[in-house]
Amino acid sequence: MKFLVQTLLLMVMGTGIATAQNAAALIKDARQLSNQKNYAGAVEKYKSALTIEPGNIAANYQLAFALFASGKGPEGLPYLDKVVNANAGAPLKAASYSLMGSIYGNAKQLAKAIDAYKNGIKTDSTNQRIYYNLGIVQYRSKLYPDAEQSFISAIKRDSADAGSVRMYALTTFHENKRAEALLGFCRFLQLEPNTARSKETFDNLQNILQRGTLEAEEGYQPTSATKAEAFTQNKSITKVLAGFMTRKYASQTALLTAQLKELFAALGSVTVKPYRYAQYYNDLSQTDSFETFVRVISQSGIPENAEWVKGNAEKVAALDSWVKTNKLQ
Repeated sequence: MKFLVQTLLLMVMGTGIATAQNAAALIKDARQLSNQKNYAGAVEKYKSALTIEPGNIAANYQLAFALFASGKGPEGLPYLDKVVNANAGAPLKAASYSLMGSIYGNAKQLAKAIDAYKNGIKTDSTNQRIYYNLGIVQYRSKLYPDAEQSFISAIKRDSADAGSVRMYALTTFHENKRAEALLGFCRFLQLEPNTARSKETFDNLQNILQRGTLEAEEGYQPTSATKAEAFTQNKSITKVLAGFMTRKYASQTALLTAQLKELFAALGSVTVKPYRYAQYYNDLSQTDSFETFVRVISQSGIPENAEWVKGNAEKVAALDSWVKTNKLQ
């Protein structure tokens, strides 16, 4: 009898081990299918694994991601709920909230998306991408002051993330805070000088330098504080640019160099509430590498500068050396 009990116990243990192994094998297969972008196949494998091991937190998240990638995001929400309500680690729980935010954002449920991203930040405040994603939804909702702060938070966690810098600049541009927008556009062009986004950004920069106006935006009503800040910033820029109305320059690059040099000096002198990047660019404008910088950031809008950059490797290297020595935080 004792022998029979031991035999049955071993059989039960063996079945449990085999079941766990089967679930692990299914999850492994699902990951491979997902990596191959065969999301439909991955979904079926993950679902099979979860029938064996429903409490597998990672599999629940991965199934939700595969559903999202296959265009069935809302179907993944119950699986994400299991992750965030389980004893999952902070990174996985934050990733789950972030994925929830993306699902709600795609479904145009922007308020729910914002809540999900904020929950993700509460869970893991070091996750740079969640701040960026939150900012995007706030931007889409025309909550520009909130979006600005979210993008600043993203930049603080990764100062070289071109996407966050671009959206920070665009957000301040929509707020008509043109000093901050100009500085942000310059920073983005420094990070990403040769893409389709660069051309759009250079055009926005030129809009500011040519003293273009910003049309009223339907659905957005700036606060009195935003209006006051925009007035102060635009007054400073207008004062500097007024001096260029009667001056003549040999080239578009020469004009741009002179304009930016004077603007950086004026904006860099503000000490009560310093503008992001202002002191950095004012310092750069005092170096021999400033003209090189202007040529680098204007490649998408001034074609000859792209050729100049290719033919002046030593000067570009000198600029790169200055940038490495004077890192932005």
